[in-house]
Amino acid sequence: MKKIGITTKPNDERAEALAAELCDWLTERGCDVFHDESIACSCSGHATSLEQMPDLVELMVVLGGDGTLLTVGRRFIAHDTPIMGINLGRLGFLTDTPIGSMFDVVAEVLDGNSKTRRHFGLKAETWRNDEMLSCGLAMNDVVLQRNDHPRMIEFEMSVRDQFVFRLRADGLVLATPAGSTAYALSAGGPIVHPEVDAITVAPICPHILSNRPIVVPADDTIELTLLDSPNMAALNLDGQVHTELQSGDRICVEKAGYITLVYLPDRHYYDTLRSKLHWAGHDSST
Repeated sequence: MKKIGITTKPNDERAEALAAELCDWLTERGCDVFHDESIACSCSGHATSLEQMPDLVELMVVLGGDGTLLTVGRRFIAHDTPIMGINLGRLGFLTDTPIGSMFDVVAEVLDGNSKTRRHFGLKAETWRNDEMLSCGLAMNDVVLQRNDHPRMIEFEMSVRDQFVFRLRADGLVLATPAGSTAYALSAGGPIVHPEVDAITVAPICPHILSNRPIVVPADDTIELTLLDSPNMAALNLDGQVHTELQSGDRICVEKAGYITLVYLPDRHYYDTLRSKLHWAGHDSST
């Protein structure tokens, strides 16, 4: 890998300073560096828009938290470019490389000592009558929710054109395996291994407690219809892309392309779960 892209959490002076150091470090090692043009520092390399990065780089380095990586990841859906997350946030399920190990880990990745894991994304179309209001991509989750009013909304869900349920609740989370440890987990959904090709359906505070989370095949098309909302409801993609909804609107959700994340070979998914979720116990083989 010689063509390296770099971006950071927006308006974060610490992240921008580290990006400048990494740009210089990579340039000294003969890499062609493309840094996000929004970084407010004197980075060596080429100032490039984030939209152009997927077509230019062989590795994308993201300095920030999971939210920053989600913003970048949506732009890289359906590209094979691996993304490496350097954790400057809090939990860091997706950006699991500690900042103190940044140079060592990047050196290992450039030497080919890494592995990748592919995560599928979701595409969500919003329709009002016969007009498409929006179409967007999500890496973690698609969330139907009451907006800024306190009352429940009512909606129904179909899968493969088969009616599943009608529900009054605060909302519904449709999550990828990558997103199963995010909002869906808070809503009582299961943790789904990234190699499981499935979508988690997790109601948010349902009125009927027997409406439990379910897991459906990722290749199924899910359709939601907002039946009743006291005020405008909302559809959120990864908690970052927002569309206001009114009664009668429909949402069609289906599997999109893949995002590729890069990790070191000695890290595995269960290590991440134990460390990030503070599970008790230790490896008896050590």
